[in-house]
Amino acid sequence: MADLSTRVGALTLKNPIMPASGTFSEELADVFDLDCLGAHVTKTITRERRSGNPVPRVCELNGAMLNSIGIPSKGAGWFVKNTIPFYADYDAPLVISISASTADDFARFAEEVSVPGVAAIEVNISCPNIEDHGKAFAMRPGSTEDVIRKIRSATDVPIWAKLSPNTGEVVEVAQASETAGADALVTANTMLAMAIDSRSGEIRLGNVMGGLSGPALKPITLRMTYQCAKAVAIPVIGCGGISTIDDVIEYLMAGARAVQVGTATFISPNTMPRLVGELDATLAARGLASVEALIGTARLSGETTTLAEYT
Repeated sequence: MADLSTRVGALTLKNPIMPASGTFSEELADVFDLDCLGAHVTKTITRERRSGNPVPRVCELNGAMLNSIGIPSKGAGWFVKNTIPFYADYDAPLVISISASTADDFARFAEEVSVPGVAAIEVNISCPNIEDHGKAFAMRPGSTEDVIRKIRSATDVPIWAKLSPNTGEVVEVAQASETAGADALVTANTMLAMAIDSRSGEIRLGNVMGGLSGPALKPITLRMTYQCAKAVAIPVIGCGGISTIDDVIEYLMAGARAVQVGTATFISPNTMPRLVGELDATLAARGLASVEALIGTARLSGETTTLAEYT
């Protein structure tokens, strides 16, 4: 049996498979043993209660899903009292995803949820920043560095910065996250998109625009993962369009130390445990003793130098 374990900063995960925020909930415990996963990542929460965006909130596209959920939340107090205790019965580390509208609010929120049982905080800096006319923190290096630095000063819990594909400064944003004290990067959140019904002329989401996820997003976030893994020393977690074992292998080869599975779980709730089993079988079939042997091994056609050797 291959060694599936991987390290993401200070955390050792039993395998590199975990959920993407917003696609995982306690109800999945009725479907499979949650402890088969490398980590648990909660849906994004806010400090205040939120009802979310107007309906319709989700629509299906060719090879993708479009959503504009709007981060409905019962608030930080409810989450700390009810959700965190649920995961205390599991060995897999708990990663909580948080969102806020300003850098100072992010810092206060991170401090508030830095409680026993929380192994890492995934900061959703790809959400709108009201201090910068609604632009996401992760769209610019300056706003990224500011928010991560303030969060870092507020908590000793490991910080995972979830980046946005909606930027032309991917590498600079990744480096700003590292400079400011992030312990890992998640590449990436959904891509801003929209859809129209060609027969009725109706816009298909109640909020007009939403986040594109699923297989159509994978080439973009795979590219981001590769770029970021080359540019920073902290671990990178790949996220976007993962549903098959080949998807997992590609992200690992691109330099990711772990991956997050999202949209595929809506299609088949057993996707993540299936991928854990298939990863073990794939490593055995290739004669590889560990996940580590795959990380950063992508290379150009005809070349022998891999990403791992390059870095």
